[in-house]
Amino acid sequence: MALHGRHLLGIEELSGDDIKLILTTSRSFREIFTRAIKKVPTLRGKTVINLFFEPSTRTRSSFEIAAKRLSADTINFNVSSSSIVKGESLIDTGRNLQSMAPDIIVVRHTDAGAPHLLARCCKGLSIVNAGDGMHEHPTQALLDALTILDHKNKIGGLKVAIIGDIAHSRVARSNALLLKKLGAEVWICGPPTLIPLEIRQYGVQVTFQMKEALEDADIIMMLRTQKERQKEVFYPSVKEYSILYGLNKQKMKWAKKTAIVMHPGPINRGVEIDPELAEGEYSVILEQVTNGVAVRMAVLYLLLGASEEMEA
Repeated sequence: MALHGRHLLGIEELSGDDIKLILTTSRSFREIFTRAIKKVPTLRGKTVINLFFEPSTRTRSSFEIAAKRLSADTINFNVSSSSIVKGESLIDTGRNLQSMAPDIIVVRHTDAGAPHLLARCCKGLSIVNAGDGMHEHPTQALLDALTILDHKNKIGGLKVAIIGDIAHSRVARSNALLLKKLGAEVWICGPPTLIPLEIRQYGVQVTFQMKEALEDADIIMMLRTQKERQKEVFYPSVKEYSILYGLNKQKMKWAKKTAIVMHPGPINRGVEIDPELAEGEYSVILEQVTNGVAVRMAVLYLLLGASEEMEA
């Protein structure tokens, strides 16, 4: 089976069947992680370019590892030493890379819609959105869903609390879309200044009180305050934000005893989450990182390997 469409630009474009296919395929690829040689020849001869206009640790590294474990050739495009610093546009950069005949470009960009622009301008290859501005981060939502399934064996009917800087979070948007498509009850919580009005269009519940969001929650997804995107002052102080919207052991008592704590990283320890909780029994944060490799292997395979097998 293969995904419907040539690109992965966002959760919004995926059907429920597409999401389930990616998650099922991700689980099958995790078996490779236990082997002495963690590599299969699935994408031998294919080329994947990582085009990152923003700093990244987990996403960029896991896409590179995913491609290499599938035996694809990988190129990490260094923006700071490219013609972009001379004024070259995104379209020209994309078309120049396209002329070298890669198979996939994985792009992270500061501007929302950048991957969609490349998908329209660069024909004959696949574009994967690794995060575009404050719009979407589809593979993060997919790896989060895989982690939830590992612990709960379902998503439908679960209460998921997403707490923090919603306004600047592409992770929150992609997760809200995916989790609602799979039947979860999604609660959004944060300071009123950091919750955009349009978030209600996703069919989520909105509250400014952390206790209401956490009561009987199965999944707690904490987000960091993205200071690099904030051009205004959204709360009086970091200390006050942490008191009202930081997760600690006392607040964990409001959630279900079986609740798990998630975070897309990087973590601001002591701000949005207590250090003990980040590493404690409730935390599945490092499992999310592991699942990121499996999900990105599945995406690359389903966009390239699986589609070619179907054609054959």
